[in-house]
Amino acid sequence: MQVFRDRRHAGQLLAHRFEPYLADPGVIVLALPRGGVPVGYEIAARIGAPLDVLVVRKLGVPGYAELAMGAIASDGILIVDRRVIDMLGVSREAFDAVVARERGELDRRERAFRAGRPRLDIAGKTAILVDDGLATGASMAAAIDAVRARKPARVIGAVPVAPPEVCDALGDRADEMVCLLTPARLHSVGMWYRDFAQTSDDEVRSLLDAAERERLARAAPRRAEPASSAR
Repeated sequence: MQVFRDRRHAGQLLAHRFEPYLADPGVIVLALPRGGVPVGYEIAARIGAPLDVLVVRKLGVPGYAELAMGAIASDGILIVDRRVIDMLGVSREAFDAVVARERGELDRRERAFRAGRPRLDIAGKTAILVDDGLATGASMAAAIDAVRARKPARVIGAVPVAPPEVCDALGDRADEMVCLLTPARLHSVGMWYRDFAQTSDDEVRSLLDAAERERLARAAPRRAEPASSAR
């Protein structure tokens, strides 16, 4: 069942749920790259909030990369799904090899996406964590834990689609979890999108650059209108 045209469309629909935060200076949108960035961009643009990335890497089971056995995030955050590991008999050596590989990719993406920009300070602010959809929720769980370490006032998870049990579980981890659609049978995130083509590094950088230009434009003082001449 295709509901969203693409990630930008999903973000536009999800953004309506955040209109109470319109022009709130205490809100920052953090998108999980790559796929979460087009979604997060639309939310940030709608409510006038800054946009940044929070890099999270799923730890795929060897031979079944789409099945998550955990996730890692910046600041050394590690989430482990013991149920999956034990069920499939993943050895410690195999698990550690996946962690090492994904940590290298996490570091590469941090450098590539930021292009020298420092990450935004979220201490004391409301952080809205955005992805394009959830299957197991491991990546969002790692993202929530990583953000908690940076002392925000509030953490909100936001996705266009996820299973109800995943949204409920993450709602206990975050202060709030916003899931636009919660189908009982998700099957895959991509089936809910007409266009679910992979988001490129270039698209991520382009959207972050656009969001930064818009943030600076909002922060710039408005030029006074010239007074009309007396007649």
